[in-house]
Amino acid sequence: MMKELSLKEKIYEKERAFFSPCATHSYESRGRLREEPPCPMRTDFQRDRDRIIYSKAFLRLKNKTQVFFAPDGDHYMSRLTHTLDVSQIARSVARCLSLNEDLAEAIALGHDLGHTPFGHVGERVLASLSPAGFRHSEQSLRVVDVLEKDGKGLNLTFEVRDGILNHTKNGHPATPEGCAVSLADRIAYINHDIEDAIRAGIITEEELPASSVRIFGRDTSARINTCVMDIYEASVGTPYVRMSEEKAKALDDLRTFMFEHVYEHANRLIQESAERMLQALFGYFSERPEQLPALYLKTAEEDVPRAVCDYLSSMTDRYAIGVFKQLFVPKEGSV
Repeated sequence: MMKELSLKEKIYEKERAFFSPCATHSYESRGRLREEPPCPMRTDFQRDRDRIIYSKAFLRLKNKTQVFFAPDGDHYMSRLTHTLDVSQIARSVARCLSLNEDLAEAIALGHDLGHTPFGHVGERVLASLSPAGFRHSEQSLRVVDVLEKDGKGLNLTFEVRDGILNHTKNGHPATPEGCAVSLADRIAYINHDIEDAIRAGIITEEELPASSVRIFGRDTSARINTCVMDIYEASVGTPYVRMSEEKAKALDDLRTFMFEHVYEHANRLIQESAERMLQALFGYFSERPEQLPALYLKTAEEDVPRAVCDYLSSMTDRYAIGVFKQLFVPKEGSV
């Protein structure tokens, strides 16, 4: 009598039967930074996804700015809702191309863990203050490798770590699933930022580039569906995950439009306040590294700016404002 396959072995069998030849199989992972016993039920990529979801950095994303800081409304995107949006689109791409959905989901859920408070304004401020510069993709990798679990890191697989590091437009992911996340990130933020900008009254639908509207449609659902279908048509049967030249150009045109009409406007609204707060906090803790939380003290012994960037980038918008007030705003009744 044949031994019944375990749950994980059944997943492996499905991967062998249904995955595209270029897909990343769970049982062929290049492994973790540190060896550890495998989970009897979950594949390594499923395990990575779960570790990311239960990390502290993931929970903090709900209170980090996407584009609009402290918007007057309940339906604007935060860094967390953006992350979930990227995950959904990446999974859709992976599913239609018979790639590894679990790997795509894990990369997507972890891709922005190192993002600063106050959106890309915060990232630019830390990049200008730190001697080594600052990039949120590199910080996201540092979060999962070093900072999570009280300095032990999450010990993720090579494939997830690579996808997190290389999710930006100029990155070169080692897996097709990582490429799917990179495209999904661009599709997600352009489309939901359009929704937020229209909701905020910064632009109207009629102002969107006519050529992009003609290609993608006017509403978010149509635009995302067109993008995913185009990736499928341009990629199926090839070892690549890509968009057609026509759709890629139309998406870039939308991105350019958003930078010119939305992002610069939104950035100006928080630029001065965010700069003032982060510069003050950076200076304060650089001069007094012993006052950093315990997690960052070991790094501070060798590299104070690195430790301060670790701390400040981990902050939510609300927490950064609270620390700034505590340190620099006189308390009522004080002399």
